[in-house]
Parts: sequence; C-alpha cells; structure tokens
Amino acid sequence: MAWTMRLWRPRSLGVALGVFMTIGFGLQFLGGSFQRRLPGLQLRQSWIPSLGSTVKSCLPRHRLVFLKTHKSGSSSVLNLLHRYGDQQGLRFALPAHYQFGYPKLFQASKVKGYHPQSSDTQKPFHILCHHMRFNLKEVLQVMPSDSFFFSIVRDPAALARSAFSYYKSVSSAFRKAPSLAAFLSNPQAFYKPGARGNHYARNLLWFDFGLPSPPETKTMKVSPQLPRDPKSLQLHIVPSGASPGTLLRPVTTAADSYKQPASLVSSDFRPSSFIQWGLAWLDSVFDLVMVAEYFDESLVLLADALCWSLDDVVGFMHNAQAGKKQSLIRTANKTVATGEDQQLTKQARAWNNLDWALYIHFNRSLWARIEQYGRSRLQRAVAELRARREALAKRCLMGGEALDPKYIADAKLRPLQFGSAKVLGYVLQSGLNQKDKEECERLATPELQYKDKLDAKQFPPTVSSPLKTSRLLPP
Repeated sequence: MAWTMRLWRPRSLGVALGVFMTIGFGLQFLGGSFQRRLPGLQLRQSWIPSLGSTVKSCLPRHRLVFLKTHKSGSSSVLNLLHRYGDQQGLRFALPAHYQFGYPKLFQASKVKGYHPQSSDTQKPFHILCHHMRFNLKEVLQVMPSDSFFFSIVRDPAALARSAFSYYKSVSSAFRKAPSLAAFLSNPQAFYKPGARGNHYARNLLWFDFGLPSPPETKTMKVSPQLPRDPKSLQLHIVPSGASPGTLLRPVTTAADSYKQPASLVSSDFRPSSFIQWGLAWLDSVFDLVMVAEYFDESLVLLADALCWSLDDVVGFMHNAQAGKKQSLIRTANKTVATGEDQQLTKQARAWNNLDWALYIHFNRSLWARIEQYGRSRLQRAVAELRARREALAKRCLMGGEALDPKYIADAKLRPLQFGSAKVLGYVLQSGLNQKDKEECERLATPELQYKDKLDAKQFPPTVSSPLKTSRLLPP
C-alpha cells in the first residue's frame, strides 16, 4: 500500500517514534530502528471530508485507539465505542479489571488474552479504549499501526473543579486542602510531586498522554500563556450547547510547522521549547483530539473521520457529577463568571500550565479541522445530532434526563459512586418493546457494567461470580 498523507495535515508514526524518548519515566528512545522491527508501519491514510447525506466513498474504520483521559467527557465517548463495537461484533482489548495498570505506563501484557504477534494483520483486537497512561510502543504491540488514534481534552480550569471533587479522597494534595480555592491560592503548601494520587492534582492531561514533565517544571514560573506563540492567542471557549451564531473563529496559527528535535539530549530545554516538542509529537500520533467544550462538534468530526453515521455517535452523557456549586450566572446566550470564579480559572490554568498548553493547541487544531469541514455544514450536523439525542432521551429515559442515583434501582444502570459529588445515571421508561429496551439499555449502561458485559461476551465465564465493587477503580 502506497504511503499517503492527510490532506489537511501530514502525520507520521515513524517520525513520532523517532522522537519520543526517556525522560524520568523509563520511556525508550526508539529511533528509526523501530520501523525495522515493524516492517508494516505506514503513514496515516488520507482524510477526505464526506459529502453530507450523499453516499460515502469510504469504509467505516474499525481499528481504533482511544486515549480515555480523566474528567474530560471521555466516559461518554467510551459508551459510544462500547455500543458500536458490541453491535458490530468487534473485539476489544480489555483490561483484567477496569484499567490498564494506571497510573503506570500502558503495557501490552495487561491486555486480557494478549499474545505477541509479529504482523499487524494477525493482531486480533479492534478497539483499545479503557483507562491507561499512553505508551505508544506498547500500544503498537496490541493494535495495528494504521489504527485511528484519538482522544479528548478539557479546559484545565473546568477539569480541576471536577477532579478536586472526584479525587479528593485519593490525592494527598487535594485531601489536605479545605477547598479548591485554598489549594490553588498556594498549591505548593499541599502538593508534593510523586506523592500518592498527586498525578490527579496537576497536569493530569499531560500525564495521561504519557508525556514526561520538563526538568524545569519544579523551578520555572508557571504562566497560563504557555506555549508562547509569535502570533497573538485568541482562544474561543463556547459551551457545546451554544447557538450556532456563537461559534467564533479562532486565529490561524503556525502550530503545524513545529519541528521535532532529533534528540532531546542536545535540544533547547527551555519549558516553552519542551512543550512545543511534546505537542508536535502528539500531533504526529493522534488523528483527532476532541475538545470537551465543543463535544457535539467533536462528535460530528469523529463520525466523519471514521466514516460512521451520526446515529453511531449520538448518545447520553455519562459519569456526570451532580450538586456541584457553580459561581456562574447564566444569561440568555452567554455565561458570565464572577470575579472569584475568574480568579480560580486563572490560577487553575497557571498551575496546570502543561494542560493549558495542550488545551490551547488542540482547540486550535479542532478549529482548523472545522474550517476544513465547513462551518455551516458543521452547524447543520450538530443540530441534527442534538435533535436525535433529544428524541432518544424522550423515548428511552424516565424524565428524559439523568437522575440522582437514589432513583436508580437497577444495578446494571447504576453508576459507581465515587468522590464527594453524586454521579448521575439513567432510569429507562417503562413499557418499552424488546428492541427499544435493548437499544435504550445500551445507551444508558455505565462504563464499568458495559465493560463487564463485553468481557463476558469475549471471555465467557465458566462459573458466574458477583461483581465485587470493592475492587472497582474510579473511572
């Protein structure tokens, strides 16, 4: 098969593997020799936008790697992958329990039923999507090199609010702090690098992507403006539910022209250079990075890139927290933040400076893809997606929305309760016919229960055993 490049941005796994190396986490510098160990390694297939409702000339993609980042809307993406793979009879690369040895780097040996294969065509798995700390070399032992790699990021200020509530009991830094505001006002008083669970407390996205921290992280002055770009930054953050008229156009940047250093040992180690290196490496590996603040827009782009229908990506939100106090005043078409909330947002982005750089970068790349796709076309597709979701909610769900877990009697639909805030779930309408009930149940099933269902399907148990909730880990 001839090597091809994407129309909108070239990417090469060979380049990526030639760049990534060890910095503090035992990652190997792979260099050009990795291609010799993987003779079938190819550049990404071309991405051509589909033509609306016309017949697509592409074939649906079935080899997928989804990096499930924490507290970024990834559980909702996981549900659509579970449903699609389940209905298509695809084989999942599953962990023995619910995560692949997280927070350690992913290892192929953690995949249930994994056996080393020398050829991509012999690798038996279609979808790798459960929590892991990304490790490309090991991922490619499990998944073909031409798999579609994607992930999702979230504004680190919003992520920090969610993470503090959810992981307060497992992060020593969060546990010591009386409130998120107190933590962010003086994080060094609570945070100790390497302490148990403290990867949740700073730059969680950067950590999940498997990137090492720059040596200067301990001493450099953090700034929410990193990485510095020669062009002024104009970042538009609009809730996914906003009206089409609020979809503003960000400034075009030269992000795609970043060059990756051949060796970090001889490279400029300034924090901004290190961050740009990491972003360039991610660009060379991931086909798409979704943005939680533009969740529906991201879903439309995902469906198009995978040659799937909108019905394949429509679904309900999962693992959402209830009862969080918001210092936001919502008006007709905009959200106004109070002074206290603005200060907290600024502090969260500064403390999580690597995540903020990630978010800026992938916000830009998403908008570049939106421009390629066509903004008016996207607005029509997003409206159709939301209409389908609303129709499904009315047909499937009691009350048409997520409910407090106290109302969920069915254990198969009750999400794991973890953290200080309640995790919402769904109750199905009564009187559904068998076909509708099965479809609605797939849409409403939480990630842990769906993983158990897939596990039983791929590895039928000889003796049934009850679910041991004491062994469950937070999603």
